[in-house]
Amino acid sequence: MGNWAFLTNHARVLVCIARDPGARLRDISAGLGITERSAYAIMTDLIQAGYIIKTKDGRRNRYQIRADLPLPEPASRQPTVGELLTLLAGTRPTDQVPVEGQN
Repeated sequence: MGNWAFLTNHARVLVCIARDPGARLRDISAGLGITERSAYAIMTDLIQAGYIIKTKDGRRNRYQIRADLPLPEPASRQPTVGELLTLLAGTRPTDQVPVEGQN
């Protein structure tokens, strides 16, 4: 089998954040086998697109996933980021922005 991945690195970064909202870019890059520069660029993409909210927690960053947003995929019924992460991470993201009408 060739060298390819089922998920994009953007999706893999979201899974890492879902599992550990306080993960450092260094840990994310090491866990995914990508450079820190790539992890930073992906995180910047996700923040600018509104999928992740970054907040300072002392000297560290914490990330919140906007689980209510649809995936950027052309489909008749777009699943949300939260629905995808529930499948991939095996649990609901613990540090996500609440979805209106759900607790």
